[in-house]
Amino acid sequence: MTRLPLQAVLFDMDGTLVDTERLWWEAVEQVAGRALTEADQPEVLGRPVEHTAGWLATTTDRPVGDLADALHREFAARVRTGIEPRPGALALLDALARDAVPTALVTASPRAVADTVLEALGENRFAVSVTADDTEHTKPAPDPYLAACRALGVHPSGCVAVEDTETGVASAEAAGCAVLAVPSLAPIGPAPGRTVLTSLEGVTPERLRGLPPPRLRVMTWNLWHGGTKVRDHRAKQLKVITETDVDVVGLQETCGTAAGELAEALGWHHHRAGENLGLISRHPITATFGDPHVGFYGAAGVRIRVAEGAEVDVWTVHLDHTPYGPYEAAFDGLPAAGLIAHEEARLARMRDALRRIGSEVPVVLVGDFNSPSHLDWPDVEWPVTKAAEEAGLRDSYREAHPDPVRDPGHTWSPVHTGHEDGSGRPEPQDRIDFVLHRGLGVLDSRTYVGGSPRPWPDVEDNDWPSDHAAVITTYSLGTGAGPV
Repeated sequence: MTRLPLQAVLFDMDGTLVDTERLWWEAVEQVAGRALTEADQPEVLGRPVEHTAGWLATTTDRPVGDLADALHREFAARVRTGIEPRPGALALLDALARDAVPTALVTASPRAVADTVLEALGENRFAVSVTADDTEHTKPAPDPYLAACRALGVHPSGCVAVEDTETGVASAEAAGCAVLAVPSLAPIGPAPGRTVLTSLEGVTPERLRGLPPPRLRVMTWNLWHGGTKVRDHRAKQLKVITETDVDVVGLQETCGTAAGELAEALGWHHHRAGENLGLISRHPITATFGDPHVGFYGAAGVRIRVAEGAEVDVWTVHLDHTPYGPYEAAFDGLPAAGLIAHEEARLARMRDALRRIGSEVPVVLVGDFNSPSHLDWPDVEWPVTKAAEEAGLRDSYREAHPDPVRDPGHTWSPVHTGHEDGSGRPEPQDRIDFVLHRGLGVLDSRTYVGGSPRPWPDVEDNDWPSDHAAVITTYSLGTGAGPV
């Protein structure tokens, strides 16, 4: 199993790093003029000053602003004289510093209080601090944790948030972070992606590295007649798979044997479907889907076990290559209605594949669609990608790169620059290879071509053994926030 690397650790302040929940509780009691009970906890613990002030105003005659000012004064006075680090907090911060793991302070307290605590703990312990004054919405909204991740240049899925209240946990989980909960005054229940401990004592960076969710890196790759147009194609294919550190590859144009041969050389698992389709995976394959004797065009799928209790279905699809819409648009001037009408065969195959795809586990659908995307062409609602979207599948490349003008993501073709008919017309470049998903979080998606391939027909010695670019998407098995 490959886990996401630990990119940063994000610490709540009150009750997590320092024992200020008690001080805050005492401050609220002083301002409220009464002892607080368990029923008061949701309005006090993990809440910003303004929230608690508004709640107190409903039972007193004092204005919210006056109550907030009083709470600030009472709490700050107690912090200056009574701050105590929580057990294990400073030792964990020191260990993370030794391992060069970035840390951030993420608190619902105002900047003035946070700066007082930072002065006591040592400001140099944190690369970033985010307070209630720094985002429009504070906890339990995800904004503070997302702001900290942006400031650090990390992705939430690669971060662990350390929290002590349900409010803080909700904020961190909404942002997409793994959570280590160390309850202070109120209990916190277990949940997927959440670890609950009684103390930070004994917690190490190595323990935290085991908390981010598993990573899954998926590639789609049309091998171009198995790669046979290029000398030493199998060795070059293996080099690409190894260097890109992918976990699963959906293959098209395998010439029957490519999936098995690649998997055997890598020590991976594989599934062959007909003479054209295959899937190879470093993770165990627990089930196969679709017709194992499918024709040249069609779809095939596998279920892989990424981690204990975590499975993903991965499908590869290859759709008919004629008629080809970009040619009809560029060379024949066919209008949108005509282009869409000519997608019937591809659309039928796509719908057949979509009907076969289950909903029990997260899904990735990859392949050479031989059709552009409706997300890329402003004037053509290409129906193949539209049908996949309507089935709940999201385009990972466009999720990571929403602007098709700035990031066209062309996959056809790195070797065909001029049209093969010898007319001298430039080959229409387009994005026709896709990695779609449902139920996963996109960390990154990109097209990939190794080396600097020479154009057709002088391709025999190319390092890149295909006429398509590959598409590689890295997923988190959590569905957290999108790319930072």
